[in-house]
Amino acid sequence: MKKELNMPLKVSIYMVKWLMIASLIGLVMGTLSAFFLKSLDIVTQIRVDNSWLLFLLPVSGAIFAFLYKKFGGNSIRGNNLVIDQANGEQENIPLRLIPLTLFGTITTHLFGGSVGREGTAVQMGGTVADTIGRLFKLNKIEREIVIISGISAGFSSVFGTPLAGTLFGLEVLVIGRLRSDGLFPSFFAAIFANFVTESLGITHTHYAMGPIPEWSLLIFTKIIVAGICFGLVGWLFSRSIVWVKTIYTKWFANVVLRNFIGGIIVVVAVFIFKTQRYLGLSLPLLKDAFYGENHWFDFIGKLFFTVLSLGAGYQGGEVTPLFEIGATLGSSLALILHLSIPFLAGLGFIGVFSGATNTPIACFIMGIELFGSEAALYFFMICLISYMCSGNAGIYSAQRVEVEKGVLFLPIWTNWRNKKRNE
Repeated sequence: MKKELNMPLKVSIYMVKWLMIASLIGLVMGTLSAFFLKSLDIVTQIRVDNSWLLFLLPVSGAIFAFLYKKFGGNSIRGNNLVIDQANGEQENIPLRLIPLTLFGTITTHLFGGSVGREGTAVQMGGTVADTIGRLFKLNKIEREIVIISGISAGFSSVFGTPLAGTLFGLEVLVIGRLRSDGLFPSFFAAIFANFVTESLGITHTHYAMGPIPEWSLLIFTKIIVAGICFGLVGWLFSRSIVWVKTIYTKWFANVVLRNFIGGIIVVVAVFIFKTQRYLGLSLPLLKDAFYGENHWFDFIGKLFFTVLSLGAGYQGGEVTPLFEIGATLGSSLALILHLSIPFLAGLGFIGVFSGATNTPIACFIMGIELFGSEAALYFFMICLISYMCSGNAGIYSAQRVEVEKGVLFLPIWTNWRNKKRNE
């Protein structure tokens, strides 16, 4: 009886404690995201107006590679450092990670590197949350939860999707498991961060999918085909970055030289293909995709330049390029599958993202937040198919595998793999 009487008190203390922590994370992360997004708008316009800045990309890459090597310590691990800590590792997340990733990403965009913004937000969110967690003297499990909340706050505020941000932080750590114990603080950290960012004048662009087609066996078949394509492209994206990083590391042991040479290769590629269309955030690609004005090969171009930039070690995220790759691929596939262009562009927007990050639930919720609930059935279907077709390795190497995909065949696969190892 006494235990039952104490339960409401314990729950109240828990809620008040985590609301305080979440509000602090939201305040700091929301402010950082607002500064970050506004800075990206400014430097993107500067780059568009001054195309010659591209020639400085190798120099900027070399400078930040040197700063990371000299002062960064384990900050060089970026997203993977934050994910490992949320999974229970005990490394320190240094505060200097914030200025390094923030200004490193802004500089990359200024000089034309093809990168995104989610990686920076996740790293800043995890660092802010870990610092606040130390102030509250949290234990090991609570530290994991607070870092998850920081990841959610970063994702939410940079994309304007608090529900997807909440689930992204809970889902991205381990394939096959959702950290439900962090749901309460992650949700409120995401809500507060997004509120602060929008209160500081930041607006997020939304795109319309147009009329949603009626469900039929033919539509079902076409969605399966599209989902497989999205999953395979997500797999190609993540594996290509790993492959390019491996090549660069093998050929250039010095990280400063590696970034410099990588930047030169990006510049040379621009002149070979005679376009800067795929540099920076490339947000016009999304508008073109939803209006059916993109080139059929745009998804290849954006994938190519993003892989070159991230593979060389330039700072930035992968998610915005994934949005653009998916939307342009969907727009191109719509002509082949005879589906509405904005409809399939919207499915591609979240589908490739789902496959490359292994976060189908977060991507499903993001689809509803961005495009409305009328196509919820299609969102869920496309996210699941893409997720299943993209393999067990995504863009985050620190992401753990709790349950491998294709679990029905897992015993056969495990026996075969063990047999091969023993031969």
